[in-house]
Amino acid sequence: MRNQEEVGHHIVLRKHHKWMIGGISAVVVIYMIVSIILISGLAVKQTSDYNKLANEINKLQADTQNKLNELTENLLSAKEDIRQTKENLTDIGAIREEFDLLKASTGEDFSGIIENSVKAVVTIKTDVGQGTGFIITSDGYMVTNAHLLSGGKTIESTSYEKNKISTELIGYNANMDVALLKISGEYSFLELGNSDETQVGERVIAIGNPLGLQFSVTEGIVSGIHRPGINELEAYVQTDAALNPGNSGGPLINKNGKVIGINNFKMGSGESLGFALESNYIKDAVNAISQENLEREILG
Repeated sequence: MRNQEEVGHHIVLRKHHKWMIGGISAVVVIYMIVSIILISGLAVKQTSDYNKLANEINKLQADTQNKLNELTENLLSAKEDIRQTKENLTDIGAIREEFDLLKASTGEDFSGIIENSVKAVVTIKTDVGQGTGFIITSDGYMVTNAHLLSGGKTIESTSYEKNKISTELIGYNANMDVALLKISGEYSFLELGNSDETQVGERVIAIGNPLGLQFSVTEGIVSGIHRPGINELEAYVQTDAALNPGNSGGPLINKNGKVIGINNFKMGSGESLGFALESNYIKDAVNAISQENLEREILG
């Protein structure tokens, strides 16, 4: 009997265990199902959020690209406006220059030529004297008479804007009485004309510092060409434009605003007898000096 009771008791326990195991399994299954549902829902939500975010990013990129395209168009339009403005300003400058040349050629006045030219003229001072020079390249090479520097130990230039500038002597040609100097910076400059085209009777101006009166201008005509100088070279323009001490080394300028000579000397025994070394000789002298000292020619 006891064995039968124990067997029955074991049978009851096994059934109870089965129920417990079945219940736990059911709970686990339910938990897994619920977890799967939750995870699926979360994945769906994340996918939806991702798609929404992606759409917003795409929209933002499209808006940004549209704005960039609009900005690029505006920049291109502004660039074209600037280019057109520069062309207009260039045209205005060219028209003004032509007008100045027309006034000078008709004998009305040299005011426009003077306004442009005087900015390239400098006062040259040494410890023994002073005179005039003028700039011939945009990077500050300039010329004057060599005799102005004779005996001097220091050289200083004063620009039209009254700036004092340290000046370097590159070299000189004593026979032509031409010295090549250099100042640092960017400047307005005067172009050397073709002195072979100079005609007797044409109007000219001389810019210089006569008797210390800086940047004075005198007007006259060409009285002769290919006159002989102290060096016995027939290389001088004769002019009746007033030249006085301090004018030496300054430019003699024609109605086209080009230098046809460097003012060099005057006849002390006569009135209105000034002489300037012709520009073609200036060019040859400058290139010879620069070739010797700089190993290159600075004037084309």
